Order: sequence, then structure tokens, then C-alpha cells
Amino acid sequence: MAIAAILHADLDAFYASVEQLLDPSLRGRAIAVGGGVVLAASYEAKAFGVRSGMPGRRARELCPHLRFVGGHFDEYKRLGDAAIDVLGDFTPLVERISIDEAFADVAGSINLLGSPEDMAKTIRKRVRTEVGLPISLGVAPTKHLAKIASQVAKPDGLIVVHPGTERDFLRDLPVELMWGVGLVARARLADMGVFTIGQMAQTPGRSLERLLGRAAGGKLAALALNRDPREVVAARRRARSVGAQSALGRRPAVVEVFRPTLRHLADRVASRLRAKSKAGRTVTVRVRFADLRAVTRSITLPQAISATAILAEIAEDLVRAALADHPHEAAISLLAISVSHLEQNMALQLELALQLDDEKRRPGTGKGATRWVVDRAMDAVRDRFGREAIGYGSVVLGDRRTVPDAFRELAEKEP
Repeated sequence: MAIAAILHADLDAFYASVEQLLDPSLRGRAIAVGGGVVLAASYEAKAFGVRSGMPGRRARELCPHLRFVGGHFDEYKRLGDAAIDVLGDFTPLVERISIDEAFADVAGSINLLGSPEDMAKTIRKRVRTEVGLPISLGVAPTKHLAKIASQVAKPDGLIVVHPGTERDFLRDLPVELMWGVGLVARARLADMGVFTIGQMAQTPGRSLERLLGRAAGGKLAALALNRDPREVVAARRRARSVGAQSALGRRPAVVEVFRPTLRHLADRVASRLRAKSKAGRTVTVRVRFADLRAVTRSITLPQAISATAILAEIAEDLVRAALADHPHEAAISLLAISVSHLEQNMALQLELALQLDDEKRRPGTGKGATRWVVDRAMDAVRDRFGREAIGYGSVVLGDRRTVPDAFRELAEKEP
């Protein structure tokens, strides 16, 4: 029989908790990190209905005494690293999945350090004492159960799901606690009369696949039945791609909307490639429509690229092609760009000036190389003065981004 030896550790209201740690006068108060939009909220603010992603105006309506604070992104990284490092004192099998949460498999440490529950209690105490932050832990036989247990344990709690009790634990929990069940999926499940994980477990898998798609429906059906064979993987896999995405809510599928968004995404992706001295030959875009159906388009280039403008223009062509294939879709809810088939960005192989139609997009031509040189100059300015010190006019002068890049980069998983 499996043992409950997988831990999921999740720092509570992490960004807001860090702000309260840095400024003791904020403790016990309703605060939100952000301004135009809520990036994170303290539990005191959540009690009034304030949630991440909520417009600042709406948050103030719900909580008139809400105080907005700026983000200390360097401190988020430092304190997040310190908390996750505590797990490493109990097992080498630590799989970090974001800045504020990680899995750990402590099965190999039981004989030396005691039961998984005892280790979890010690971890919570140490993070509170050494780092100064609250952390919730779930302990279970599988990753899925451990993650759900840590959510149920919040705030600042610990829940152990023992073998043989998994179905009972899951039965009455709401479906939105499961990976992959967001607002739209929850609404669709509710229309079927499925509100709890136990009810989902009793729903035929084919029904879930028809409702949510084959991949998502099949995965959720298995998890609801407590079928999760995934292991904790400590070693980082070598990056095979670099990508970024932006949720748009529900925006018109017109060039005035998607062009600035694609330029911003291309800037994020290309700057990360250049920082790693990488370039890629395959560009892929993902377009999600208002009903959450998504399509992808990709192209493989003769030469690897890492210039922002080149990537943005290629991505725009791919998005236009996707929209042309779906002329009845009037709104988009998400755009994503990724670059794969990565290679070390060695010296460019120059091409002859032949007045090619796509000369600006070929990195080896004079115009293409100039674009890369301009990007490198921007990288140098950002390295010295911060990312917001310089940017592309089409982005800066267009719709203002409500989420700072520093926050996005912390929240995004490393590919």
C-alpha cells in the first residue's frame, strides 16, 4: 500500500504576506499588491471578496479601507527561495513548481527524520521562525491529493490524507480545487449538476471529455478517481522552449488588440532567449477564443531567431492565419507565443544583400542583424536601470499593462 509521503508546501497569500512582513504596520490589515489591478490580496482583504486579477476600483468598492502597496519583487524571490530551501533539508526530491510552492517526496527520509506528518510540522515551524512567513502543507500518497490538501489546510495549516481515506477526503470538496478547473469549467460542470469531486468521480469520462475536451476531461476524470501516477521530479529538465502568454479577458479579435499584445509577448520571450544566449527556429502561437476553444499555428524557420521585432512580426502572421481559418470568432481571450528548437546563439552567418522580400526577418541580413543589435542595446539599458526603463513605443503608448513584468516573471514557471 502506498504511504502518504508526498508533501505539497504552499506559502499563504505569499506576496501580501511578504509586504506585511516587510512593514509590520500592515499586519492584520486588508492590503492588496498592485494598483490598477489586484496582483495579490491579504486574507483580511479576501474576507471582503477581494481576489487576484480584480480591477482596483472593484476591490475598493468591496473593501473601502483596502490599502494598495507596491511590489518588492527582489524580496519575493529571496524569501520564496529561503522557504523552499527548508524542504531541501528533509529530502533531495524537491520539485519547485512556482516561486511560492513545491512538492517534496520524503519517503526516503522516514527512517532518519520520522513520519511525513512530523516532518511537515517541523517544516511549518521552521519557515515561520526562520523566514517569517506562514505556510500550509498537504501530505498525501499522490501529488494531486497533496496539493488539494494544502489548499484545504489554508491558511497556515496542515492536513494529512492517509492511504485508504482518499475517496472520503475528496468526495465533498468543490471541483474548483482541482487542477484545471477554472471559472468556465466550473460553470459547465455546474450545468451538468457536478459540484463536488465525488460527483465528478461518478460522471462518465466520455461525458467530461465532450464537455471539457478530450485532454482536460480525461485528466480530470482520472484525478477525481484518485488516479495520479506522477512522481516528484527534482532535477530540472533542460529548457526545450521559451514562451509567454497573456490573458485578455474577452477582447475583439482585431489587429488593434492583438498587435500590441504580441509585441509585448515577443519582447518577453526574445529577451529571455537573449539572456540565455539562445535562439530558436520554431515559432508557435496559441489563440484562445471567448468560449475557451484554442488553436495553434507554428512555423519552422531556416535560421534561429532571438530578435523581438522579427518574432513579433512572425507571430502576428500566425495569428492572422489562425483568425482567417476561424472567421466566425469575434473575440479572443488569450494569446501565447513560444519559441522552440533552441540552439546556442552563435555568431550570425551573414547573408548577401539580395533585396529579399523578407530581408528584415532574416537574422543574417544587414536589416535583420540591426534589429538584433538594437535589442541588445535595450537589454543593456534594462540590466542597468530596470526593465521598465525602456520599451517599444507600440506597447508603451498602447494599452497600459496592468501587471508589471517583474511580477509576471516571478509567477511564470520556468520552461
